[in-house]
Amino acid sequence: MKKLHVFSFWDRLQAGLLKEILAGEGIACILRNDQLSSALGEIPFNECSPELWVIDDETYPRAKLLLTGWLKNDNTNGEPWVCPHCGEHCLPHFGACWSCGTERE
Repeated sequence: MKKLHVFSFWDRLQAGLLKEILAGEGIACILRNDQLSSALGEIPFNECSPELWVIDDETYPRAKLLLTGWLKNDNTNGEPWVCPHCGEHCLPHFGACWSCGTERE
């Protein structure tokens, strides 16, 4: 098992989302420390950060590549876009059209 990424305390939801994205790609992961927010103060804050771990070491390089690509293409502050296939207006953080599934260009 290898540690893939350490998230900030405030990125706990993003950690869960990325875990599910990797699971959809067939990469088994676990989240550690994702429920330690209630112990903050009793435990040092730097030990309460959520950590994403890949279970199978052989899938680590692929998981790292997917995670890096996803974090690099995080378009949450970008502009909304229009699907070239169905014309649906999509929010910037969608990598594919929510209506028809066509991937963003």
